[in-house]
Amino acid sequence: MEQRNLGKSGLLVSVVGIGCNNFGGRIDFDASKAVIHKALDLGITLFDTADTYGNRGGSETILGQVLGGERKNIVLATKFGWDMDDAGKMKGASRRYIMSAVQASLKRLKTDYIDLYQLHKPDPRTPIEETLRTLNDLVRMGMVRYIGCSNLPAWQVSDAYWTARSLGLEGFASCQDEYSLLVRDVERELVPAIERYQMGLLPYFPLASGLLSGKYRKDAPMPEDARLTKNQNLAKGVLTERNWQIVEQLRAFCEARGHSLLELAFSWLAAKPVVSSVIAGATKPEQLEQNVQAVNWKLTPEELAEVEHIVTA
Repeated sequence: MEQRNLGKSGLLVSVVGIGCNNFGGRIDFDASKAVIHKALDLGITLFDTADTYGNRGGSETILGQVLGGERKNIVLATKFGWDMDDAGKMKGASRRYIMSAVQASLKRLKTDYIDLYQLHKPDPRTPIEETLRTLNDLVRMGMVRYIGCSNLPAWQVSDAYWTARSLGLEGFASCQDEYSLLVRDVERELVPAIERYQMGLLPYFPLASGLLSGKYRKDAPMPEDARLTKNQNLAKGVLTERNWQIVEQLRAFCEARGHSLLELAFSWLAAKPVVSSVIAGATKPEQLEQNVQAVNWKLTPEELAEVEHIVTA
């Protein structure tokens, strides 16, 4: 498994990471355990979770129970910021909340440090200086190794960078945001900011909620138990006429070269210099095998140009 630096930091992560959002939610303990063990067998080192995953705490708890001695061999990433209670009190990026959230995550994960601790979403009520000073303290105390952010607009990423630099604080090493062949909003402002500040990009939803997996066809019945089959609200936003047209052209592009749509989705992202690791969830071990195999397709400049023409035409 290829290892890449997380931005300009010295932290190495596998080019394919595993998103642990399904653990304790869509799949139970035993199914999660099978996926975790397969990830370890395949050489995946980046395990990305969040305190809210798995019905608030379930994903972290399962990871803590399953990893055991393998904890030291992986990069364990988690996040804070989303609501952890129905009253709306356990959330945000204030010093008070972060200090309690990190302790809770460490306890669930059964570890004394987190490799990458990420702000999960913006907190409009807390100054970024307060958030960064708190995270800087966690790094100094050894509870956290690196810090990152997720779902922040480019201007907030820039604000955080210059705040950290001017105050001599630990800065965000990475941004985790939605990015795929079909969802490219980050390219307008966020990617240029990430490149300017030498951060690493961790794309999630690389398969556009499954549409790029290859299992969906416009004129065929929807596959049973698939995400877009079960979630009609999600399907309305993904299964658009424009997306269908792009997907069918990309499918033809792949088939002409003896590859799959899924391989293209991963390899296209992996070809981006700004991408450190492609984060993808899995509910079955065989899905991880497909994800890891997918990045072996090294797209040529000519192929990348043709894909760009298909997607942007």
